[in-house]
Amino acid sequence: MTFDITLYQDEDGFWVVACPAIPGCISQGDTRDEAIENIKDAIQGCLEVRAERGMPLTIETARVEVNI
Repeated sequence: MTFDITLYQDEDGFWVVACPAIPGCISQGDTRDEAIENIKDAIQGCLEVRAERGMPLTIETARVEVNI
């Protein structure tokens, strides 16, 4: 499966990464690459827990265009 993720560097220099399609699925890393590897593990774990609990694996996400 392929998921979109969000990445940003926080005020302490850590990379924070989240998977918007899976509520609460967030991780971090010292480097961008480490954060991406960590979110892969987090996604796997979140999907397993959601499946065990009979929850939908993901929620709907969409992209919208905003003109500024």
